[in-house]
Amino acid sequence: MASEKNLDDFLIKQNSRIHLSDRKLANLVREAYPIGVPALIMKSSTDRMMDSSGYSFILGTPDELLRNLASWLITNAGNTHKILLKLIDRLWKRHGREDIALAAILLANLDHKGMGTDPWDILEKSIHPVESVDSLLLNIEELLRAKRLPPTEEQMLNWVYGGKIKQHMSLLTVYAATLHGHRFSSELIDIIIAIDIPEGDSILTRIKSKISSLEAQT
Repeated sequence: MASEKNLDDFLIKQNSRIHLSDRKLANLVREAYPIGVPALIMKSSTDRMMDSSGYSFILGTPDELLRNLASWLITNAGNTHKILLKLIDRLWKRHGREDIALAAILLANLDHKGMGTDPWDILEKSIHPVESVDSLLLNIEELLRAKRLPPTEEQMLNWVYGGKIKQHMSLLTVYAATLHGHRFSSELIDIIIAIDIPEGDSILTRIKSKISSLEAQT
Protein backbone atom coordinates (compact mmCIF):
# COMPACT_ATOMS: atom_id res chain seq x y z
CA MET A 1 0.00 0.00 0.00
CA ALA A 2 1.16 3.54 -0.77
CA SER A 3 0.46 4.70 2.79
CA GLU A 4 2.68 1.94 4.22
CA LYS A 5 5.49 2.91 1.85
CA ASN A 6 5.10 6.55 2.83
CA LEU A 7 5.38 5.61 6.49
CA ASP A 8 8.42 3.41 5.83
CA ASP A 9 10.09 6.23 3.91
CA PHE A 10 9.43 8.60 6.80
CA LEU A 11 10.81 6.19 9.42
CA ILE A 12 13.93 5.34 7.42
CA LYS A 13 14.95 8.99 7.54
CA GLN A 14 14.95 9.12 11.35
CA ASN A 15 18.20 9.37 13.30
CA SER A 16 18.83 6.23 15.37
CA ARG A 17 19.49 8.38 18.45
CA ILE A 18 15.81 9.31 18.55
CA HIS A 19 15.21 5.97 20.29
CA LEU A 20 17.07 7.31 23.33
CA SER A 21 14.38 9.89 24.09
CA ASP A 22 10.75 9.11 24.90
CA ARG A 23 9.90 12.79 24.38
CA LYS A 24 11.33 12.78 20.85
CA LEU A 25 9.60 9.48 20.07
CA ALA A 26 6.28 10.94 21.21
CA ASN A 27 6.76 13.89 18.87
CA LEU A 28 7.78 11.56 16.03
CA VAL A 29 4.73 9.29 16.28
CA ARG A 30 2.43 12.33 16.38
CA GLU A 31 4.03 13.46 13.14
CA ALA A 32 3.68 9.95 11.68
CA TYR A 33 -0.04 9.45 12.45
CA PRO A 34 -1.42 11.52 9.54
CA ILE A 35 0.79 9.84 6.92
CA GLY A 36 -1.50 8.20 4.40
CA VAL A 37 -4.68 9.45 6.09
CA PRO A 38 -7.12 11.26 3.73
CA ALA A 39 -7.56 14.23 6.07
CA LEU A 40 -10.40 15.97 4.24
CA ILE A 41 -12.39 12.74 4.06
CA MET A 42 -11.79 11.78 7.69
CA LYS A 43 -12.14 15.18 9.36
CA SER A 44 -15.95 15.33 9.52
CA SER A 45 -16.34 11.90 11.10
CA THR A 46 -13.34 12.23 13.44
CA ASP A 47 -14.57 15.60 14.73
CA ARG A 48 -17.94 14.05 15.61
CA MET A 49 -16.22 11.09 17.31
CA MET A 50 -13.99 13.36 19.39
CA ASP A 51 -16.89 15.37 20.79
CA SER A 52 -18.03 12.45 22.97
CA SER A 53 -14.92 10.27 23.22
CA GLY A 54 -12.72 12.06 25.74
CA TYR A 55 -9.73 11.87 23.37
CA SER A 56 -7.62 14.97 22.80
CA PHE A 57 -7.55 14.22 19.08
CA ILE A 58 -8.69 11.60 16.57
CA LEU A 59 -6.90 11.51 13.22
CA GLY A 60 -8.29 8.33 11.68
CA THR A 61 -4.93 6.55 11.35
CA PRO A 62 -5.58 2.95 10.20
CA ASP A 63 -4.78 0.16 12.62
CA GLU A 64 -2.42 -1.35 10.05
CA LEU A 65 -0.21 1.74 10.07
CA LEU A 66 -0.22 1.93 13.87
CA ARG A 67 0.97 -1.68 14.01
CA ASN A 68 3.75 -0.92 11.53
CA LEU A 69 4.75 2.07 13.65
CA ALA A 70 4.74 -0.04 16.83
CA SER A 71 6.83 -2.72 15.13
CA TRP A 72 9.41 -0.12 14.13
CA LEU A 73 9.54 1.26 17.68
CA ILE A 74 9.99 -2.17 19.27
CA THR A 75 12.53 -3.38 16.70
CA ASN A 76 14.71 -0.31 17.19
CA ALA A 77 14.40 -0.15 20.99
CA GLY A 78 17.56 -2.22 21.45
CA ASN A 79 18.09 -4.62 24.33
CA THR A 80 15.72 -2.87 26.68
CA HIS A 81 12.16 -1.72 26.26
CA LYS A 82 12.27 0.66 29.22
CA ILE A 83 12.28 3.73 26.97
CA LEU A 84 9.02 2.45 25.46
CA LEU A 85 7.47 2.22 28.91
CA LYS A 86 8.15 5.94 29.27
CA LEU A 87 6.69 6.51 25.81
CA ILE A 88 3.51 4.66 26.80
CA ASP A 89 3.17 6.97 29.78
CA ARG A 90 3.56 10.02 27.54
CA LEU A 91 1.01 8.68 25.05
CA TRP A 92 -1.60 8.18 27.78
CA LYS A 93 -1.03 11.69 29.10
CA ARG A 94 -1.43 13.22 25.62
CA HIS A 95 -4.49 10.99 25.13
CA GLY A 96 -5.17 11.14 21.43
CA ARG A 97 -7.11 8.20 20.04
CA GLU A 98 -4.05 7.09 18.06
CA ASP A 99 -1.91 7.53 21.20
CA ILE A 100 -4.07 5.12 23.19
CA ALA A 101 -4.21 2.59 20.35
CA LEU A 102 -0.43 2.71 19.85
CA ALA A 103 0.14 2.46 23.60
CA ALA A 104 -2.05 -0.66 23.65
CA ILE A 105 -0.04 -2.35 20.90
CA LEU A 106 3.25 -1.47 22.57
CA LEU A 107 2.10 -2.59 26.01
CA ALA A 108 0.97 -5.95 24.68
CA ASN A 109 4.24 -6.65 22.90
CA LEU A 110 6.96 -5.37 25.22
CA ASP A 111 9.41 -7.74 26.90
CA HIS A 112 7.72 -7.68 30.31
CA LYS A 113 9.50 -10.82 31.47
CA GLY A 114 12.89 -9.25 30.80
CA MET A 115 11.94 -6.02 32.58
CA GLY A 116 10.05 -7.68 35.43
CA THR A 117 6.91 -5.67 34.68
CA ASP A 118 3.22 -6.55 34.66
CA PRO A 119 1.25 -5.10 31.72
CA TRP A 120 -2.01 -5.04 33.69
CA ASP A 121 -0.38 -3.10 36.50
CA ILE A 122 0.98 -0.61 33.94
CA LEU A 123 -2.47 -0.26 32.36
CA GLU A 124 -4.08 0.32 35.75
CA LYS A 125 -1.61 3.12 36.51
CA SER A 126 -2.01 4.67 33.05
CA ILE A 127 -5.75 5.20 32.86
CA HIS A 128 -7.37 8.52 33.68
CA PRO A 129 -10.17 8.93 36.26
CA VAL A 130 -12.55 9.11 33.29
CA GLU A 131 -12.03 6.90 30.23
CA SER A 132 -14.18 5.77 27.35
CA VAL A 133 -15.14 2.11 27.01
CA ASP A 134 -13.31 2.22 23.68
CA SER A 135 -9.96 3.21 25.21
CA LEU A 136 -10.20 0.50 27.86
CA LEU A 137 -11.23 -2.21 25.40
CA LEU A 138 -8.45 -1.24 22.99
CA ASN A 139 -5.92 -2.13 25.66
CA ILE A 140 -7.69 -5.14 27.16
CA GLU A 141 -8.29 -6.77 23.77
CA GLU A 142 -4.74 -6.09 22.61
CA LEU A 143 -3.27 -7.75 25.71
CA LEU A 144 -5.49 -10.80 25.34
CA ARG A 145 -4.85 -10.98 21.59
CA ALA A 146 -1.12 -11.10 22.38
CA LYS A 147 -1.78 -14.19 24.55
CA ARG A 148 -1.12 -12.35 27.80
CA LEU A 149 -2.73 -14.00 30.79
CA PRO A 150 -5.58 -11.97 32.29
CA PRO A 151 -4.94 -10.15 35.57
CA THR A 152 -5.12 -12.22 38.71
CA GLU A 153 -8.38 -12.31 40.62
CA GLU A 154 -6.63 -10.44 43.42
CA GLN A 155 -5.77 -7.65 40.97
CA MET A 156 -9.34 -7.45 39.75
CA LEU A 157 -10.72 -7.37 43.26
CA ASN A 158 -8.42 -4.43 43.93
CA TRP A 159 -9.89 -2.75 40.85
CA VAL A 160 -13.43 -3.40 42.07
CA TYR A 161 -12.67 -1.55 45.28
CA GLY A 162 -10.50 1.10 43.61
CA GLY A 163 -13.04 3.49 42.11
CA LYS A 164 -15.53 3.60 39.26
CA ILE A 165 -13.17 3.55 36.31
CA LYS A 166 -11.29 0.56 37.69
CA GLN A 167 -14.58 -1.20 38.39
CA HIS A 168 -15.54 -0.73 34.76
CA MET A 169 -12.12 -2.01 33.68
CA SER A 170 -12.61 -5.17 35.76
CA LEU A 171 -16.04 -5.69 34.16
CA LEU A 172 -14.65 -5.30 30.64
CA THR A 173 -11.64 -7.50 31.40
CA VAL A 174 -13.72 -10.37 32.74
CA TYR A 175 -16.02 -10.20 29.74
CA ALA A 176 -13.23 -10.02 27.14
CA ALA A 177 -11.11 -12.68 28.85
CA THR A 178 -14.10 -15.03 29.10
CA LEU A 179 -14.64 -14.68 25.35
CA HIS A 180 -10.97 -15.60 24.90
CA GLY A 181 -11.53 -18.82 26.84
CA HIS A 182 -10.38 -17.83 30.33
CA ARG A 183 -12.42 -18.84 33.38
CA PHE A 184 -12.84 -17.09 36.71
CA SER A 185 -14.21 -18.16 40.06
CA SER A 186 -17.94 -17.83 40.64
CA GLU A 187 -17.13 -15.63 43.65
CA LEU A 188 -15.36 -13.08 41.43
CA ILE A 189 -18.11 -13.21 38.81
CA ASP A 190 -20.76 -12.53 41.47
CA ILE A 191 -18.81 -9.49 42.66
CA ILE A 192 -18.31 -8.22 39.11
CA ILE A 193 -22.01 -8.64 38.29
CA ALA A 194 -22.91 -6.63 41.40
CA ILE A 195 -20.93 -3.60 40.18
CA ASP A 196 -23.16 -0.54 39.96
CA ILE A 197 -23.49 0.79 36.40
CA PRO A 198 -24.38 4.46 35.76
CA GLU A 199 -27.99 4.86 34.68
CA GLY A 200 -28.24 5.09 30.91
CA ASP A 201 -24.90 3.38 30.19
CA SER A 202 -26.23 0.82 27.73
CA ILE A 203 -22.84 -0.62 26.73
CA LEU A 204 -21.72 -1.59 30.23
CA THR A 205 -25.25 -2.74 31.08
CA ARG A 206 -25.26 -5.10 28.08
CA ILE A 207 -21.80 -6.40 28.92
CA LYS A 208 -22.81 -7.12 32.50
CA SER A 209 -25.89 -8.95 31.23
CA LYS A 210 -23.72 -11.01 28.86
CA ILE A 211 -21.37 -11.96 31.71
CA SER A 212 -24.39 -13.20 33.66
CA SER A 213 -25.53 -15.24 30.64
CA LEU A 214 -22.09 -16.73 30.11
CA GLU A 215 -21.83 -17.63 33.78
CA ALA A 216 -25.23 -19.33 33.69
CA GLN A 217 -24.03 -21.52 30.78
CA THR A 218 -20.99 -22.87 32.68
